[in-house]
Amino acid sequence: MVECTKQAIRELRDAAAGRRGEEVEIGAHMTRLTGDIISRTEFNTSYDTGKRIFLLLEHLQRLTSRSSRHLWIPGSQYFPSKYRREIRRLNGELEAVLMESIRRSREIADEGRAAAATYGRGLLAMLLSEMEEKEKNGGGGGGEFSYDAQLVIDECKTFFFAGHETSALLLTWAIMLLATNPAWQEKARAEVAAVCGDHPPSADHLSKLTVLQMIIQETLRLYPPATLLPRMAFEDIQLGGLRLPRGLSVWIPVLAIHHDESIWGPDAHEFRPERFAPGARRPSAAGAARFLPFAAGPRNCVGQAYALVEAKVVLAMLLSAFRFAISDNYRHAPENVLTLRPKHGVPVHLRPLRP
Repeated sequence: MVECTKQAIRELRDAAAGRRGEEVEIGAHMTRLTGDIISRTEFNTSYDTGKRIFLLLEHLQRLTSRSSRHLWIPGSQYFPSKYRREIRRLNGELEAVLMESIRRSREIADEGRAAAATYGRGLLAMLLSEMEEKEKNGGGGGGEFSYDAQLVIDECKTFFFAGHETSALLLTWAIMLLATNPAWQEKARAEVAAVCGDHPPSADHLSKLTVLQMIIQETLRLYPPATLLPRMAFEDIQLGGLRLPRGLSVWIPVLAIHHDESIWGPDAHEFRPERFAPGARRPSAAGAARFLPFAAGPRNCVGQAYALVEAKVVLAMLLSAFRFAISDNYRHAPENVLTLRPKHGVPVHLRPLRP
């Protein structure tokens, strides 16, 4: 994360220096940065290698988003249509790209490297090593979980989507909010300087960056990357006065909950990170019960924890490198395409703090 962010800071300096008024569209840079980080994490390679995967996932995302706006008729998924053919084509191409990466990793393994380091260091390497180990032990018999090729592909798609776009959107919205709230920007910068000094943040620093944590949580409240959480009941459930039968599909309106004035008060639509200050008064008991599971995603999710660490590291380093202000060209237009993104981007003015 630190090395990728250093490279992104160099690119931002060059971009700002090459434009009048030092204005850059920060969203594109955050997308490339988080793409670089997840590419190195997953495939131990660069963003350029994973760019084709990102483009295919984006096309699939837009098509899937379109489908959620139409009335679903049981059995309609079996009707032939240009729309469904395009989804199948894109998904087939995406899986072919991922299978090629898996094939290359296995070819490396066949060269005779030690089993412990067979596939390299990325997440894909860990999944393939686990799959190989399970196959040696009889395919994970006795009730143990086992990976097959399709599952590895699905895991890769999930990590690319969740570890790339949602992280980029969190960073983009956070920078927009800091650029339009200079007092909080200065407060966060002072905290980073006090905790980290002139060094990039380390693991020991992260828990001490409480102001930055408050800003990240408030950003997720105002602009949650996932505005709806679809879930299905696998068994009959009683929730208060509601009975949810097995098989029922439940759509949780995260964005609506996060802006509900009965939970947050009349300033629910305002940027107020002090809501999340240690010891601050939380929403009412009823409101908290409705809100807590969705504040920043499931608390026990490894991907969630990874994304929050990534956000802290990147924002801390950007605050140490730049002072940013929102451009007069910025048009506030959140767009919901499965994820909540700025329709017209986020142009900001960057002022380097160091030569």
